[in-house]
Amino acid sequence: MAAGLKTVILLSFVLAVGFLLIILSCALWANWLPLLVALTFVLAPLPNALFGRFNADDFSAEYEGSGPADVGRFLTSMIVVTGFALPIVLAHSEVIRPAACVMSIIGGGLVYGTILAYTAAFRQDESDFD
Repeated sequence: MAAGLKTVILLSFVLAVGFLLIILSCALWANWLPLLVALTFVLAPLPNALFGRFNADDFSAEYEGSGPADVGRFLTSMIVVTGFALPIVLAHSEVIRPAACVMSIIGGGLVYGTILAYTAAFRQDESDFD
């Protein structure tokens, strides 16, 4: 899949809309706690990026799993769940308003989805024969 200029423009637009929703969820109600959602979704891909290089043996036919890669996936999933659960907990405890909760969850989902789409679009397959 060749990612071109249109892909970059689309991903940057969606990322900007995601950050706009998160910042608006903070600014409209003068409570800056939903901004933590942006931090969690920006930090979410880091464990996968750091531990993703530790794959299982390339010569084995069956997948047994790699300990460090599984730890990276587990940490990433914990951060993503935290990013979705934090606004819900804050709204339930009436620290933020429910509309701010919805806006920050949608914005965080757009930010994390953009990061995943960017890594999928610009992934370079490692091959010894290229």
